[in-house]
Amino acid sequence: MEKIRENKLIDLFCELATVPSPPLKEEKVREKILEIFKENNIDVRTDEIGNVIAKIPATDFSKKPLLLSAHMDVVGDDSPINLQLNGNIIETDKTRTLGADDKAGVAVAILLAIELSKNTELKHGGLEIVFTRDEEQTMTGIHNLKMNELESEHVLVMDADGLGQVQISGADYTRLAVYIEAIKGGHSGIDIDDTTRLNAAKLVAELVNEIPQGVYHKDEFGVVTSINLGVIIGGGIHTAIDNIKGSDMKSNQYQDYILEKAVTNVINTKAGAAYSIRSSSRKYEQDLINEVKVIVDNFNKKYEGLAVAKMETEEHLPPFEKSDDETMINVAKEAGKNLNLDLDISSFHAGAETHIYANEKNKYGVTFKPVLIGVANIYNMHSSNEQIDYVSHLKGYELVKEMFKVFNK
Repeated sequence: MEKIRENKLIDLFCELATVPSPPLKEEKVREKILEIFKENNIDVRTDEIGNVIAKIPATDFSKKPLLLSAHMDVVGDDSPINLQLNGNIIETDKTRTLGADDKAGVAVAILLAIELSKNTELKHGGLEIVFTRDEEQTMTGIHNLKMNELESEHVLVMDADGLGQVQISGADYTRLAVYIEAIKGGHSGIDIDDTTRLNAAKLVAELVNEIPQGVYHKDEFGVVTSINLGVIIGGGIHTAIDNIKGSDMKSNQYQDYILEKAVTNVINTKAGAAYSIRSSSRKYEQDLINEVKVIVDNFNKKYEGLAVAKMETEEHLPPFEKSDDETMINVAKEAGKNLNLDLDISSFHAGAETHIYANEKNKYGVTFKPVLIGVANIYNMHSSNEQIDYVSHLKGYELVKEMFKVFNK
């Protein structure tokens, strides 16, 4: 381990990784980062929420600055972190997470800043660095970052889990729910022959059968828009739920218990279903929502006077849409070619801080153009088996460094 840590990048990563930094408890690692920057005479500050912002001034004001972004917090608690070396793999003693997500990105940004601060010959438009807090939990760091104080237009968010990943769009998260209420209920025996008494639990099954499930649209970069049924609920579950309250029953037993104890002698009047929609395109997401709306409208026409369905949507995370500006794609391709490194340029069907940047503007009123990149091969993220291949991490640093040079050609 000591031999590996003779390398500046790996030494820096290990120094950061051994400092616990769970979400909203990043104080110790933040102080370490500030100390390193100040020791190297790099302009650095913290904002009101606790993010770290550093800057390397331009040596050529005809060029544009570039922003590197990573997050300081990791999944895990504040227990000790004991590092071990297994071949090319750095891991813990299996008692907790490693935190390579995202201290691999933090280490790359710090080392590049240090090298640039000592290199007065390289002509560049400046480097901005943002290290956010609380990414793994509620993203309070990025949400409270004062974007209009940043000068960069292009952003490298160093938070993917594979070396050479260049992800140019990412899916949002929108919750879609449908609620059904039948006008009449009744007794499952006495009223069963009354055709005006429709069962809401049966009706929601009919509606769900009409609503799409799975991939809705994809392109050459991967899945663009999808919809997933998360839950169907309806029927006489109230008594069973009341019995659960205050019990010591485990959550994984709830479903079987409710099925066993649910009331079955009632013609149900209420039911519903909830979905997650993910999309990196507002257009295709809206097409999907419109399609579901038509299905709901047709349902209401069919059962007019007998049952009513309504639909609600709520956006929890905005989409990271592919930019028409392919500057960073071209920069990455050239850098990868220079390093003989294969890149995976794609879309990812999940959320990240890229999504927030992509919907905000910088100091000059220009919308940020982020990409999500991988600076190392990280395995088993968010678990006690988390690992980082340090050889890939060294290559990831060279990739970011080369991209910075190409960007400033």
